Amino acid sequence: MKVAFLGLGVMGYPMAGHLKRAGHDVTVFNRSAAKAEKWVATHGGAAAPTPRAAAAGAEIVFACVGNDDDLRSVVYGDAGALAGMSGGAILVDHTTASAEVAREIEAGARQAGVGFLDAPVSGGQAGAENGKLTVMVGGEPAVFERAKPVIDCYARACVLMGPAGSGQLAKMVNQICIAGLVQALAEGMHFAQKAGLDGARLLEVISKGAAQSWQMENRGLTMLEGKFDFGFAVDWMRKDLGICLAEAKRNGAQLPVTALVDQFYARIQRRGGGRWDTSSLMQPLSEP
Repeated sequence: MKVAFLGLGVMGYPMAGHLKRAGHDVTVFNRSAAKAEKWVATHGGAAAPTPRAAAAGAEIVFACVGNDDDLRSVVYGDAGALAGMSGGAILVDHTTASAEVAREIEAGARQAGVGFLDAPVSGGQAGAENGKLTVMVGGEPAVFERAKPVIDCYARACVLMGPAGSGQLAKMVNQICIAGLVQALAEGMHFAQKAGLDGARLLEVISKGAAQSWQMENRGLTMLEGKFDFGFAVDWMRKDLGICLAEAKRNGAQLPVTALVDQFYARIQRRGGGRWDTSSLMQPLSEP
């Protein structure tokens, strides 16, 4: 297919690369033109100066940007993607954003005769680079079926959760679960250190039992070593948890642990750790 990809951050850059390697005709846009030119030099394809130019003639336009406002900036306006898309094309948004903006853009896309899917991803930078992301999707079933074979270029799981906004709601659940789990893991590793246990040996045994998790397998040792200068940034997690807490106010959900962990992350930001990995919840425990 002829496709466009808007946003070449740590996730979008490799995701767009998987599309090109799968044989699709890819045009990219990035706010920093140098990043787009670097992508083209590495993968081929083409770079466009605006989202509208990238989207012109594309059967599917993918976006993966920072937040609601970033998404609106690449979708709307004379230079936005919708202005360049033809009727029958599909806009797929991989940004972790609000369900509210997903429903808003779905309505605008429908008016333009364009299909829309909100499709946030989980799996981090490694998942994007290895083509093993989990994609949670909201939208119409017929639109999903058309886009899924292309999304599968970088997904190990791609599931339609319901109508527009459902993908974002599913991603909120994902982040809520991660927040509580990482805090529990941090407390466990902190307790192990205070108790004088061999942390590596401890992880080896408990990761084979009911406590096992992706976070334990991939972050347990680095927590014990105090290494946080990598991975999914605290700044981004706080953005995501803010979305979760705002949605909870609307739907009446009670998220006491999520709200508490969000404040722990705020403490890390105040210590200058905004770009540290989310596993840095260990740091305030080790260094109160």
